[in-house]
Amino acid sequence: MKKRWQENILFAEKLRKKLHAHPELSWQEKNTAQLVRSQLDELGIPWRACADTGTIAWLNKDAEGSAIGLRGDMDALPIDEQTGKEWQSVNHGCMHACGHDGHTATLLATARWLKQFEAELPQPVVLIFQPAEEGFHGAREMIKDGALENIGAIYGWHNWPALPYGTIACPDDIVMCGNGTFSITFKGRGGHASQPELCADPLLAASAVNVALQQIVSRRIAPQATAVISVTQIHGGTAPTVIPETAMLSGSIRVPDEATRKLINQQITDIATHTAAAYGVESVVQHDMRYQATINHKDQATNARQLWQSLYGEESFNHRQALPIMASEDFSYYLQAIPGAFALIGSDDGEGHNVACHSPHYDFNDRLIADVCRWFCQLAGLSDESLPKQ
Repeated sequence: MKKRWQENILFAEKLRKKLHAHPELSWQEKNTAQLVRSQLDELGIPWRACADTGTIAWLNKDAEGSAIGLRGDMDALPIDEQTGKEWQSVNHGCMHACGHDGHTATLLATARWLKQFEAELPQPVVLIFQPAEEGFHGAREMIKDGALENIGAIYGWHNWPALPYGTIACPDDIVMCGNGTFSITFKGRGGHASQPELCADPLLAASAVNVALQQIVSRRIAPQATAVISVTQIHGGTAPTVIPETAMLSGSIRVPDEATRKLINQQITDIATHTAAAYGVESVVQHDMRYQATINHKDQATNARQLWQSLYGEESFNHRQALPIMASEDFSYYLQAIPGAFALIGSDDGEGHNVACHSPHYDFNDRLIADVCRWFCQLAGLSDESLPKQ
């Protein structure tokens, strides 16, 4: 059994590097989907396409009771990779900078192992290979296409370089914040840089609004609340001697709940409107909601933690990470629909796997594949006897 397990993990590690070298952006995961489906075909695991490039597959499908769902995301990011690894992306401007290659490979490793012991599973298991997690609502579209049919509980995970290797962060409530974006267009009156008195400067208004927005969290939100406002773009102007007609400012918010989202969005609109007016400039504000907070269900979170602890010991809880994480996840859609839990698993083993996700220098820690595969198998109901000793 140990040899078969090692062969399975080695296969998954090689597959992960292949996925890493050939990343695809959200809703463009055609080749990734084909690879996943070909692997399922080889294993004799039935599947169907879901939300175009997504795939759902079944093990022990005819068993009684509701299924356990296990999810892996597949999409990459529009980043030029700078790792210099042998398996570096060959697709210019596209990189697996968040570890979804590892998540997909881990779920396929789980599929291979569960298939060998399918008759021992106590309930059906659904494997969810999801596209478009990176801000493009892949989970929402998978749900619309029936991905959660007959699933009673769902589990997911994300590698997290900020946590010590093998530690787990899986609270009973909120684990990751919700997010949204905003953009503000300033419409002024342009003119010659030597005659500012004849102009209404949209860049000056945008600068003032930028400073004022920084005070929402520090002065309008309670210190106990969890929220972030980041201005990430300011655009305007065409030449050093020209005061432009328009300027644009945009950014991102992170919120723990929808009440805080509503409050922050209103504050952004009020500050932009009144500050711009003080500079004789008109402002137009647009808010776009992305994901809600990822909020675990207590029973499933407890189950996930207890199984991880039984595998990897009490020290696996010592992550010392303040929660919730301010990043966001579209796994939140699943948890709004059915019970489940989402975990952050530490990847920092002191060997360079502490580089943050979304960095051009990031690379997934392949050691996690074996650990998470074992955990997934137990979440699916596989007994200790069907897994090799560690």
